[in-house]
Amino acid sequence: MEIKKTARYLAAMFLLVCNTHLLYGLDTETQKAGLVDIQDIDSSIVLDIRYATKYNFTGHALYPSEKCYLRRVVAEKLKRAQEMYKTKGLCIKIFDCYRPLSVQKRMWELIQDERYVANPAAGSKHNRAAAVDLTLLDAEGNELDMGTGYDDFTPSSAPGAEGISAEARKNRAVLVKVMTECGFKPSTTEWWHYDSDDWEQYDILDTGFPQLTQ
Repeated sequence: MEIKKTARYLAAMFLLVCNTHLLYGLDTETQKAGLVDIQDIDSSIVLDIRYATKYNFTGHALYPSEKCYLRRVVAEKLKRAQEMYKTKGLCIKIFDCYRPLSVQKRMWELIQDERYVANPAAGSKHNRAAAVDLTLLDAEGNELDMGTGYDDFTPSSAPGAEGISAEARKNRAVLVKVMTECGFKPSTTEWWHYDSDDWEQYDILDTGFPQLTQ
């Protein structure tokens, strides 16, 4: 009798584990892609996801929600950068993180200039969830002067551009110093764009935001 009870108990536990796996998303698109929400890693990081609004170079909202998804390792490196900026009285503000390949294709249709928009044929580091667009806020929540706005597709957006103020150069240098120390590489044409130094190990993704939030 005890053997039968034990067998029934083990069978019930097996079914419970299987059902939990299905119900609670252990096989969700997010986990299969290896992505995390940055605010689950560090909720102090501020989000201003421009492509979830019409306030971007396309004039249209390209994402259904204001979320920042990254590879876990990349998110942990960004958390470290945030901790370092906090010691300077600063805070990270993010404009863009993971970008589905289908969105990259839409962007490419508008601006076929690889200095500012990656050709979807090769994919972007954003499509690998291994890149981030960001700026810095001061203690009052104001953006630091970086010389240009976000997605300003002009030569002045290059990190080492001439013709910007001494204050903007200093602020860009602060951004570069901490991000590179934390394992990111700056873009040569966009002061706001940083690639994780391990981006090559990640696959290009086209998982949509609704799937990621399930």
